[in-house]
Order: sequence, then C-alpha cells, then structure tokens
Amino acid sequence: MTTRYLVLAMRRPDFDESVIAPHQVFLDELRATGQLELTGGFSDKSGGAYLLRNVGSLEQARAIVARDPLAIRGSSELTVHEWNAR
Repeated sequence: MTTRYLVLAMRRPDFDESVIAPHQVFLDELRATGQLELTGGFSDKSGGAYLLRNVGSLEQARAIVARDPLAIRGSSELTVHEWNAR
C-alpha cells in the first residue's frame, strides 16, 4: 500500500484570482519532481484538491503545502490528510 497525501484547498471569501497562476507553477514543479499525482478544481469553483506521493511523512507533506502560493497568500484554507489509497 502506498501512502499518499490528499490536499484540500478551499477558497476563502476574499479569494484573489491572481494567485492561480503561481499556484499552477508550484504544482508543475511538484509534478516535475514526481511528488504530484493528481490535481484539479471543483466544478462549483469552491476550491480544489491535489494528491501528493513520494513524500516521506505527513510532516513533510505539510511542509510542501506551506510553500503553496495559496497558503502563502492566505487565499485558501489548505488541509492535508494522510490517505491510505488502494
């Protein structure tokens, strides 16, 4: 079983659209290092999620997510869940 980390990114009421491009660059960088498995936005525009892999621990996953422009700018509430996917 591979442990993955599900990141939920829910937009705050004062969400700033200008954070989307830097967030996408951040995700592209994670994908290039093999740490991003899936990503996508919710159809209702309330936020999105991404799935981290090849990360050693929940603490490391949280440290990665802390570098996300969504977190740095405070545009979204990000939560990380260790996910025992099958």
